Amino acid sequence: MNRMIWVGILAWGILVTLFGFSAAGPVAAGSSATMQAQDVVFLIAGGLVACLIGLVGLAGVLGWLPALRNEPKSYS
Repeated sequence: MNRMIWVGILAWGILVTLFGFSAAGPVAAGSSATMQAQDVVFLIAGGLVACLIGLVGLAGVLGWLPALRNEPKSYS
């Protein structure tokens, strides 16, 4: 896969996580919460998982993980 795809997955994870954190902010005294607590938890957890997937994929593409490197095989 292309590097830009992994960067896009990473950026999407950051965006979803930030949206979850912004929804988890304090609620004014007289108003009700706009999102349920489990929705906020799912946004934050899903965003962090997407960030982890993007980081591992990007590290694999760039060759930082030895198990994911594409080394030419020598048949000597």
